[in-house]
Amino acid sequence: MIAVFATLDAILGFYTWIVIGSVIFSWLYAFNVVNSGNQFVGMIGEFLFKLTEPVLRPIRNILPNLGGLDLSPIVLLFGIYFLRIFLATSVRPLFV
Repeated sequence: MIAVFATLDAILGFYTWIVIGSVIFSWLYAFNVVNSGNQFVGMIGEFLFKLTEPVLRPIRNILPNLGGLDLSPIVLLFGIYFLRIFLATSVRPLFV
């Protein structure tokens, strides 16, 4: 059972980095740092969008509209952090 929790923790940790990468990529794209016409850059952006948008969209629907400021990745990262801590401190000890 410890292997299941370790795997879940690793997946959540990996997804955290994907969300951070998506945020950084969106900033680079918005400020024209990366070449938006490059096919490879477009593929990376589409890949990150497809991985993060299904989770971020419901959060965006709940949060109030703040104009150009998107707080949904921050809320998601706090949620992932809470879930990792909850699994490690509350659920895992029940099975060890």
